[in-house]
Amino acid sequence: MTVDPRTVLVPGVPAGIGSLPHLDPGDAAASVLDLTPELAAAPQLPQRSPYEGMLAQVALGMPGVTVERDGSLDVGRRFGPVDRGAPLDVDAWGGTLAFLDACSAVDRRAPIKLQITGPLTFGLSLLAAGGAKPSKAFSVAAATVDARVRALVDLARHRVPKAPVLLVLDEPWLVATDDPSFPLPLEQVIDLLSGALASATASGASVTGIHCCGPADWTLVLHAGPDLVSTPATLHLLQDAASIAVFLERGGWIAWGVVPTDRPLGSRSDPYWRNLNEVWADLTRAGCDPVAIRTSALLTPTCGLAFHRPEQVPEVMGLVRAVADRVHDQAIAVRMSAGA
Repeated sequence: MTVDPRTVLVPGVPAGIGSLPHLDPGDAAASVLDLTPELAAAPQLPQRSPYEGMLAQVALGMPGVTVERDGSLDVGRRFGPVDRGAPLDVDAWGGTLAFLDACSAVDRRAPIKLQITGPLTFGLSLLAAGGAKPSKAFSVAAATVDARVRALVDLARHRVPKAPVLLVLDEPWLVATDDPSFPLPLEQVIDLLSGALASATASGASVTGIHCCGPADWTLVLHAGPDLVSTPATLHLLQDAASIAVFLERGGWIAWGVVPTDRPLGSRSDPYWRNLNEVWADLTRAGCDPVAIRTSALLTPTCGLAFHRPEQVPEVMGLVRAVADRVHDQAIAVRMSAGA
């Protein structure tokens, strides 16, 4: 880690995952800056354009790859990585570009969160779409994500130079690494992830992270060296408690997905707060430092909100903030106690 996350992040702060249901990029940017001013996440808007889906926005412009009107990929035999200097297409990155414009207009100095599909998930998608050999699919994926990460972080540093950047790789297919048919050795998974994180750091990201909205092998992921991991707050984390304990001890941060996005929500935050505390209690019994857990915690929904209605976004983020406020109070209390 080249930058101590504690100089950028504040414990108990709420943040979004990225995707939103808005059709207007300006409205989406205004929404995230209003709802999460402490750590605003650039919106991805797949309802606005199929090219802004998580795979399509990385793939658009790649030689030999066609992004279909529904956002799916058609990969030809002679496909290759996007040029490193290729700009971010407005159809694919409309939400992010509007967000950076809005941040620039107010000379933002608080941190911003950028999210992009990671090389593992992108490589598996190229493999599924074109039937290429794994060696080529993952090589092309790594080079393309590298180019997109560098372009994204470079643009953010140029447009909002005073705002520290948290760059997060979105890797939903980390849930499949323990499948016997998984096409990649686990050592190469680590290499793919670490390479993309290094690209972000080299381009000027202050903090780097990895997000998976399912039960990932976090012991594996942590070997790639992220500063932050983003995961639902569920008991599946107990299987990686020893690795998480070391990660926290070394200054790592966790963005806890506390409000589910795949089921109806109640109007009270108490159930989500109780669930988070149960997970934390179990991790503490398994060897994690309870102070470190609380003083290196961000709070998010479990996943993106692209398939919600725009009016539901404030409701979800309001529940996240209610939990975040309680975490923030605890973090201050334990810091004061430790100082005393």
